[in-house]
Amino acid sequence: MRPRRGRLADGRTILYFDDAGVTRGEPPADRRRLEPGPPPAELRHDALLDEWVILAAHRQGRTFLPPASQCPLCPSRGDALTEVPADDYDVVVFENRFPSLPAASGSDGRPVGRAEVVCYSSDHEASFPTLPDERLDTIAAAWVERSVALSADPGTAAVFVFENRGEEIGVTLHHPHGQIYAYPFVPPRLERMLVAAQRHRDAADGACLACELLAKELREGRRILVAGSAAVAYVPQAARWPYEVHVVPRRHVGQLADLETTELAEMVRLHADALARLDQLFE
Repeated sequence: MRPRRGRLADGRTILYFDDAGVTRGEPPADRRRLEPGPPPAELRHDALLDEWVILAAHRQGRTFLPPASQCPLCPSRGDALTEVPADDYDVVVFENRFPSLPAASGSDGRPVGRAEVVCYSSDHEASFPTLPDERLDTIAAAWVERSVALSADPGTAAVFVFENRGEEIGVTLHHPHGQIYAYPFVPPRLERMLVAAQRHRDAADGACLACELLAKELREGRRILVAGSAAVAYVPQAARWPYEVHVVPRRHVGQLADLETTELAEMVRLHADALARLDQLFE
């Protein structure tokens, strides 16, 4: 999917992803007057744990739980000018105005990394599991496009697509949205997973650890939430959280972009299904 590209008043990029069959014109100009963005966060190395730490003090001033009438992720309508200049949209992706990344690294202070916001809908009251299938497909296409584009940057070591849900975990805007981080380093948990997969492959004649774990879950069947033809949602045997679900493809692939269209569609629907179940549990 090729997005429509625009610019925000302070120079940040905004990308519009349209649902299938939807045709819109060129992105409108941002009518706001914005000051230049904050300086990059700081990337420091914790020698005690041999881990990188991101310090982004400027995020203390980010927008915090505004009323719906002042939500910066809603479309711009009338005199209510927001982060999205258009008066309607399907899915938009833009650089975060209060980002944890980029961060200055090394003696030259060169900014590395990137933080993007993914708005799922112009409807402030929507949520990921309530969206129609065609919108889920648009979101998945945006994830793939941004993952490929960010991974192509030589300063990117890992791309993380995620969504925080609920004030308890630190959400500061209630509009349905997620984020994408392009890390300049491999996060510690991901690095441990890669090491474990490599160790298993070396000891098991090239076998894939994730594929074997999925096969084991399918054989036992006790923790399967939904088993589709192309993807499976299950509770891992050694879950680290009180509520944890893994959504994985049946076929061995290396990244989102390697999935066929039908596989990606089923995965994003199982993801929405799992979120809907959790929403029912807590509400």
